Amino acid sequence: MSKHTLSVVVEDKPGVLARVSSLLARRGFNIHSLAVGPSHEEGLSRMTIVVDAPELEQVKKQLHKLINVVKITELDPDQSMEREIMLVRVAAPPGRRSEVLEVAAIFKAVAIDVGASSICFQVTGPPNKINDFLELVRPYGVVDLVKSGRVALAREPKTTRQRLKAV
Repeated sequence: MSKHTLSVVVEDKPGVLARVSSLLARRGFNIHSLAVGPSHEEGLSRMTIVVDAPELEQVKKQLHKLINVVKITELDPDQSMEREIMLVRVAAPPGRRSEVLEVAAIFKAVAIDVGASSICFQVTGPPNKINDFLELVRPYGVVDLVKSGRVALAREPKTTRQRLKAV
C-alpha cells in the first residue's frame, strides 16, 4: 500500500476528529499520521492525514460523506511542503557528548534539555530529515522519543516570471 497525504478542512466542532479517525479505521485504512489545528478561517480546522490506502478515491468519498467535512485535497509530495517536529532524548555520557552535539549541529537540532547522561533535542523539518537524524543518533542510544504528526500545505503555483526572479 502507498501512503497518501490529505489536507482536510473541517468545521471546528466537538467530535469531528473522532468521526474522521473512526471512519478511516472502520474502512480498514491505516492512519500513519494525523495532525489537527485551527486554520486561517475562523470556525474551521485543518487536518493533515497521512493514510495507507490502495485506492485513495474511496477514502475521499467516505470522508465527503461526513457532514462536518468542508474540503479535501490530496497533496502531491512534489507540490507541497511537509514538516514534523521530534523531541528525542539521546544518551550522551560526558565522554561522548561532543560527538552527539556534532551530529545534532549537522541537522540544526536544538538541545532543549541537558541531563547528567543525556541530551534532549528538538528537530524540525521534512519527515526524511527527521528520520535521518534519528538513524544517526540511534547508535548512541535513544532514551525517549516523541514525534508530532505531519503538517503540510500545498505550494503556491509559480509563474515563469516569478521563477526567474527567484533565481
